[in-house]
Amino acid sequence: MRHLTVRNVPDDVARLLARETRETGRSLNQTVIDLLRRALGLAPGAQYENGLRELAGGWTEDDAAEFENATRPFEDVDDEMWK
Repeated sequence: MRHLTVRNVPDDVARLLARETRETGRSLNQTVIDLLRRALGLAPGAQYENGLRELAGGWTEDDAAEFENATRPFEDVDDEMWK
């Protein structure tokens, strides 16, 4: 295990950390570890969110198959062009 020091914690963050600590009855250290685990997708049932989901959209299996089929010809190499 590593020891970390976090400096210059903004007042609003410190205030919410203190509230979370009081509400859950855990230590500040455990609260921070739990929040970091959740934010990084390491907690049971948690998913890491990098903020790109809305921009990237989502494909169904049919969408992915259609894309694969449509782009398959681009995988062919024209040997005459590479001489």
